[in-house]
Amino acid sequence: MLTTLAVENYRSLRDLVLPLSRLTVVTGVNGSGKSNLYRALRLLADAGRNGAVAALAREGGLPSTLWAGPEAVGKHGTVRGTVRTKPVGLRLGFGGDEFGYALDFGLPVPGESMFDLDPEYKRECLWRGPVLRPATLLADRAGPAVRVRDDSGAWTASSRIGLTDSVLSELADPRACPELMIVRERLRSWRFYDQFRTDPGAPARQDRVGTRTPVLDHDGGDLAAALRTIQESGDDEALATAVADAFPRSRVEVDGVDGLLRLRFHQHGLLRPLGAAELSDGTLRYLLWVAALLSPRPPELLVLNEPETSLHPDLLPALAALIVKAAQRAQIVVVSHAQPLVQALAEHAATLELEKSAGATTLAGQGRLDRPAWHWPKR
Repeated sequence: MLTTLAVENYRSLRDLVLPLSRLTVVTGVNGSGKSNLYRALRLLADAGRNGAVAALAREGGLPSTLWAGPEAVGKHGTVRGTVRTKPVGLRLGFGGDEFGYALDFGLPVPGESMFDLDPEYKRECLWRGPVLRPATLLADRAGPAVRVRDDSGAWTASSRIGLTDSVLSELADPRACPELMIVRERLRSWRFYDQFRTDPGAPARQDRVGTRTPVLDHDGGDLAAALRTIQESGDDEALATAVADAFPRSRVEVDGVDGLLRLRFHQHGLLRPLGAAELSDGTLRYLLWVAALLSPRPPELLVLNEPETSLHPDLLPALAALIVKAAQRAQIVVVSHAQPLVQALAEHAATLELEKSAGATTLAGQGRLDRPAWHWPKR
């Protein structure tokens, strides 16, 4: 389980170190940095797929994602210095019960290439336990040079990889450093859901050929197949309870014609079931969250961004109960500004409230000594 998340110089996240629990709720007013935290987690997951550089390019490149404020801010929000004296860097990392990982992106040495704005890995480290220490390092990368520990604990000869490639993809060999492969696969299992579409043309409203679907797709187009998979090989009772909690005396059915799977929603008082195309936005979105949270194949980490969107307030207690149940099988981070949902989860979750101070995102009530232990690898 992840116990610490650290971000430095990513958008409004100038210097943030957060404690994580089995179920963590991140809240705060609009503009406090919740979405930036969600994006930072996605960037970390992209590192496991060697896709972090491309992900930064989609955000406009490294310069557009860097903290735009001064290097230092005084106690009362006063700016101290307007000229940068330190190397440009965006740093992301996490610590956990078993392993910790950190990366440091910077800009290349200026040259004649048209790719001089491509971010490069300046440092990248993997270690045992939640906090980086020299004795716990398993893989250590400085620029293109990488060294890993062998079975005896000795460092291997240094090897070289591309400056835009991650050690998690290039050196995740079970014979060389099995821990790299373990962490890579865990990062790749992280799952993100962000505001499912429910408009008339939404994929979730279309009947489609169904296959066994233990993991709901990010667009929700395989909703019927995912629900049927839960009924057949997941937790059919939990699914029925989740639907009945939100819509008393209602149930979900999936039928098939010539391989096409169709969702049928039986609601008390109606003479016939409703198809996906007929459901209200809130009902369809709630069923999408049911399929996502009751997945028969839970991830290492599940991140939900504003799951309350388009849901009637009466549905939030049922959604909270569903999230709490899912947290028994996966670590979950919920990003939300809906206080009814935050309050419904408060008894079972650690709540982190973000706020802005001099343009930078901070954790409300966190003093310097309250932060989890964390050390960045130095360049």
